[in-house]
Amino acid sequence: MDLEKGIGYCGLACCTCGNSDNCPGCRNNGCSSKEWCKHFSCCQEKGLDGCWECHEFPCSGGMFDKRRIRTFAKFIAEYGEGALVTRLQENEKSGIVYHYKGQVTGDYDRPASEEGIINLILTGRKERDTGCWTQS
Repeated sequence: MDLEKGIGYCGLACCTCGNSDNCPGCRNNGCSSKEWCKHFSCCQEKGLDGCWECHEFPCSGGMFDKRRIRTFAKFIAEYGEGALVTRLQENEKSGIVYHYKGQVTGDYDRPASEEGIINLILTGRKERDTGCWTQS
């Protein structure tokens, strides 16, 4: 995990991204997709550290069409950015995978609800037996 990459404006965990060693992270002006990213543009225009600070949060579209990313931003709004990074680190050590090898999805995409994702972040436990875990 590259902590200097931090968390993107939308809540995406840039710190876990392995797609580009040269990218310093979204909020460090590094994402190659920033020109089309509504969250990047909006937060830059409003002077926000992230969507979770906006009075219109959560808006629709863009990266918020992805339940995991929207839920990460909601987690930050409630618990703080540092708490998310800490939980991601601890969960990674206990075997929770942010991105499966060669994919952009991982264990945080598996819960069937935002509540399931929050639970996974907080506990680091996969809830396969509760019906909150989607099948692959």
